Amino acid sequence: MKKSYHTIRKQGKVNEQQLASFLVKNGQGLLPMVDLIEQCQLACDELIDVTGRATIQAVLQLSAMEAAGGPPQQGKRRSSEVVFYGRQPGQVFLQDRKLEVDRPRLRTKGPRSREVEVPAYAAMQNQEQMGARMLEILMRGVSTRNYKEVIPAMAETAGVSRSAVSRRVAEASEAEVEALLARRFDDLKLLVIYIDGLVFGDYTMIGAVGVDSEGNKHVLGIREGATENSTVITELLEDIVSRGVDPKRKMLFVIDGSKALRAAINAVFGSHQPVQRCRAHKLRNVLDYLPKDQRAQVKSLLRAAWKLGPEKGMAQIKKLAAWLDNSYPSAAASLLEGLEECFTINRLDLPPSLHRCLATTNIIESPHAGVRIQTRRVTHWQNGKMVLRWMASAFIRTEKRFNKIMGHRDLWALEAILNPSATASQKAA
Repeated sequence: MKKSYHTIRKQGKVNEQQLASFLVKNGQGLLPMVDLIEQCQLACDELIDVTGRATIQAVLQLSAMEAAGGPPQQGKRRSSEVVFYGRQPGQVFLQDRKLEVDRPRLRTKGPRSREVEVPAYAAMQNQEQMGARMLEILMRGVSTRNYKEVIPAMAETAGVSRSAVSRRVAEASEAEVEALLARRFDDLKLLVIYIDGLVFGDYTMIGAVGVDSEGNKHVLGIREGATENSTVITELLEDIVSRGVDPKRKMLFVIDGSKALRAAINAVFGSHQPVQRCRAHKLRNVLDYLPKDQRAQVKSLLRAAWKLGPEKGMAQIKKLAAWLDNSYPSAAASLLEGLEECFTINRLDLPPSLHRCLATTNIIESPHAGVRIQTRRVTHWQNGKMVLRWMASAFIRTEKRFNKIMGHRDLWALEAILNPSATASQKAA
């Protein structure tokens, strides 16, 4: 049978409207507060804080009364086996703070009397929720030193010291690292995998982001270490394979040009996998070896060559390298290094609509930018474990805002080129 006081729903605006309507109809107890507000003797935020605290105390009392079969009655014998046994100080955990309360105590009757849990009080002992909320606030750019200033003043608020915040945040972020590194990809049909590094102070982290056949982006994994470290890259790729990425499926890898990256891809996925060198990295590397007055011309010639067919484009770049070799041999050598892999997407004859998103690692650098924004307030990275926690938390939040890649409607062409037999069988089915 539905209880008479079940007048509101669990969530949404309807809940608030029904609660407000209920309070208006049964609001005699609120009239003194209305008078205080109208006379400017109590600010609205103070009203909310005091009312919220009183509501929590009322909920605890009602929960104890329900467990005991009624209110406390001194001097009267009760049929219930559970009786009130006074009160004692306690704490409940809200989303972003701990709150001091007076909690009612219950015990059973008889010689073997024992403490009885108040259900509502037990339900409000969830510290994980508070840690997650603190982490959410810090990821929005609030430092642990200033955390206390963003929490609304509430009567007898406790547990918001810098050390307490750091401890709760560490616990919450460790849980997010575990969740991120335990993701399964068994049913994910990946077409592209981007791999790039990100620097945090003295630490370098590597991230891998995959794109499926629909153009959706997925964070595949993260590792501490540089892209020049083949052992770290191999471990990262082996990890995502162990979690369901099919190494036999042909995919396009977009990387920054590191030889260690290429070696790790060959070792885990095979040398038959196509690899596209990031043209943005290549351009920066070449221009770094040139004086400012030469950079604009070389940039224009290099970009024009990348728009040509693979053979003609590589011939133009070789001519450019020969021209630079006398005065700027380092720039010429950088131009020729990994030249063929700079033209992989041209060689695959992909639609021009896909060139922009497949020619560079910008797809992964974009979430990296989001990670930088969310971690910009951190000025001291204590160790690699701390960096891993922050990067995982920032990646998870940035992932929620991921859009499909540009040209995603033409990804069927990449699928048909990479896996023609699978595409043919799908059409036949």
